[in-house]
Amino acid sequence: MSRWRLKSLARDTRGATVIEFALLAPIFFAILTAILQTSVQYFAAQVLESGVYDASRTIRVGQAQRDGWTAADYKENVCSRLYGLFGDCADMHVNVRTINDFQSADYSVPLDLNCVEDCDWTEDEVWTPGGSSGVVLVQVYYRYPAILQFPYAPNKLPDGRILLSAATVFRNEPF
Repeated sequence: MSRWRLKSLARDTRGATVIEFALLAPIFFAILTAILQTSVQYFAAQVLESGVYDASRTIRVGQAQRDGWTAADYKENVCSRLYGLFGDCADMHVNVRTINDFQSADYSVPLDLNCVEDCDWTEDEVWTPGGSSGVVLVQVYYRYPAILQFPYAPNKLPDGRILLSAATVFRNEPF
């Protein structure tokens, strides 16, 4: 090429915008999808927390005890309050147990966090809603499907799902 054509080509900026877009677009869309994934995750966690709190009222007032509920009945009650956001409630784990006092409330994740593929529950579901004026600890865990697979997502399980949890501690009313 002649020297004049090289200078002319160097001054030509018609394709600069396309090249800049090609360099920056993947980063922009990755950040945008990460924001969307995080917002959906936090929204789902809040819906789960609200559903657990509302469904636990049936235990607190003694309705669940009078009607002879099981863990499956409680799980169905929670699922009915999740507005279809969670899909299959088979991925939910319920732990309702009576404790001595508020200070003895503790938690353990009923899942092997070092699993490689299918992260199954390592503990059985517990259903002891207690009697009148008893202190009850309610824990609900859900393996939520991730929309996108980011390597360092919070609460990410090795099988690609996200572990969401909700808990509440209360004293049953005298019923």
